[in-house]
Amino acid sequence: MKRSVSLARRTVGYLVVAQVVAFLLAWVIVFGLGLLGVEDFEADWNELATERTVGLIIDSLERDQAGEVTIEPSAGLKAEMRRVPALKFAAFEFWKKKPVPGSSPEIVTTLEKVIMISPTHAHFVLPGDPVLPSLGYMEPYSTPYGRFQIAVYRQQFRSDDVYHEMRHSLLSRVGIYVLAGGLLSAATAWVAVRQGLRPLRDAAKKVAGVDMGELNEGMLSEEYATEVAPFVNAVNQALIRLKSWMTLQRGFVANAAHELRTPLAIMRARLENAGDSTLKSELMGDAGQLRAIVEQILSAARLIDGQAPLDESIHLNSAVGQVISSLIPLAMDRNRFIDFEASGTDVTVLGNRRAIESVVTNLVDNAIRAEPENGAVIVRVAADGVIAVIDHGCGIGADDHELIFQPFWRKSDATPGAGLGLAIAKQIMDAHRGRIWVEETPGGGATFKLWFPAATSETHANPNNEHSSSRVNARS
Repeated sequence: MKRSVSLARRTVGYLVVAQVVAFLLAWVIVFGLGLLGVEDFEADWNELATERTVGLIIDSLERDQAGEVTIEPSAGLKAEMRRVPALKFAAFEFWKKKPVPGSSPEIVTTLEKVIMISPTHAHFVLPGDPVLPSLGYMEPYSTPYGRFQIAVYRQQFRSDDVYHEMRHSLLSRVGIYVLAGGLLSAATAWVAVRQGLRPLRDAAKKVAGVDMGELNEGMLSEEYATEVAPFVNAVNQALIRLKSWMTLQRGFVANAAHELRTPLAIMRARLENAGDSTLKSELMGDAGQLRAIVEQILSAARLIDGQAPLDESIHLNSAVGQVISSLIPLAMDRNRFIDFEASGTDVTVLGNRRAIESVVTNLVDNAIRAEPENGAVIVRVAADGVIAVIDHGCGIGADDHELIFQPFWRKSDATPGAGLGLAIAKQIMDAHRGRIWVEETPGGGATFKLWFPAATSETHANPNNEHSSSRVNARS
């Protein structure tokens, strides 16, 4: 999965790049004004050679046997002197104010009094030369032998001097100020951009909180900034289209399920009047399962559309007991038992009784099918409002515990059913703000559990026992 890019970081990055480009352009513009002869910026191309030439002089500084620093031209400086015969240079010890041996006498004579005031930098012209442009430049530099005032005169431009001059500008005090200003500007821009994008983050939180059952609420674009409003409006339009589609689909599903109830009831009645046989038993079981799925689909559709109440007070012992009573014929046909362990206290939850009964019916029906012959399915209502339906069949692999609640999921093509029952059961439990999950039965099998929020327990007829248990013998 491709990692998403932070919009704030991206914006601040562009701002930093823009500042660097602006600095470079400003440097070029200022120097260009000087080349054009604008008085306050007057300059020429030869000024760009200053930093490279100073570097050659620093490389030529040496300490003699007496401990004095002298200028012994290096190979690079000698080559530059051959290229520019008029080149002159000098170095002065910063603290002692005295010239270094090897300096050009003309520069020493002209600047030896100026050195006494320790100038931060100086442009100068030797006597007898034109006043403009300034042909010489002097500035303090740090060297391997300490701090020196180094002066160059009549240096000549070379193509790589642009790089050296720009590098010096960036590394000098001015460059440090620019860098510090850039960092501070980036930090303040980060805060400003983060705050400026806050409405977008608020809109994202609003979208994340949209409930599928409350699509009609929208996001109210008037609450957001002008720049965010188009995005919010687009989301609102998408929610409207989604709500329209979902309404159409739910209506279709509910109508289809409603239409199926009548033929299923007729088919079941005809089967009940038929003679006893193995085929009748199997068909009755299949008809019962189809009826349970249809009831679940109707319950889920009504709950999601808000047509069914979710505030009924439901006594779980009574509701589950009624479901088990209705499933006794199925258990009898399949030669199984059902053990019902009711809670010793009457557990009451808020919800839709018909929907909850349809979920329990589906789970018990599945458990009866999974239970080995002559085995007992256990249905338990706990005091904390948890309903457990336990079988001792082949069980469900740990890797499939979440997959079984997805629509149309089946382990293989040989698995009976359409894979809808558990998916619909999960929808119903989600509508109740509850939970459905599966665990492994100790010794083998599957245990499905239902949990309902805010379950309350009221002391009933058997306060001293946790459960009252009864076995339904399917053959009696």
